Amino acid sequence: MASETVSFTCMKDITQKDWDLIVREHEAHYPRHLADDVLDMLKRLKGPKLGFQVDRYEHSLQSATRALRDGADEELVVVALLHDIGDLIAPENHCDVAAGVLKPYISEQNHWLLKHHVYFTGYYFFQFVGMDRAMHKQFVGHPAYAATKHFVEAYDGPSFDPKYDTLPLETFEPMVRRVFARPPHSQWRETRGAA
Repeated sequence: MASETVSFTCMKDITQKDWDLIVREHEAHYPRHLADDVLDMLKRLKGPKLGFQVDRYEHSLQSATRALRDGADEELVVVALLHDIGDLIAPENHCDVAAGVLKPYISEQNHWLLKHHVYFTGYYFFQFVGMDRAMHKQFVGHPAYAATKHFVEAYDGPSFDPKYDTLPLETFEPMVRRVFARPPHSQWRETRGAA
């Protein structure tokens, strides 16, 4: 049986019926696969250490382990686990990738934290690349400033230790699945009506 397709070949010709079909197909497909796809992105961080003592996969697991042991809520543990998933495809703006992927499923505070954590991590290395290590101070007063600073100091920053007792991915997989099973909140969904 052939699957139903839209009637248009150019977006300017889209109809309400076409849009409803796209939404129905999207909602049937993506929620089932999104967590798997994101976990695959994370697993692809295994490999070269790029001069560090651990690879980015181990760094991600360590960050999540530290967050979990610190008593962070499940969403923040998932954010810690996935904060660098954009490194492979966008090393210069990996924060934007992770923040974009997670935005529909997490709080505004955690989205801001993901998107801006590099400015806080940069405190440790920006001076070596000719940048101002105090760039994070431009955000003083932002509601997520303290949480982002804590995220970097307690989870992201110290997670390059090959001797750390890191929990395995299996510990975090159910958390990732629960976060991505939430009803997404995004502008296009909120403005599309009840379709």
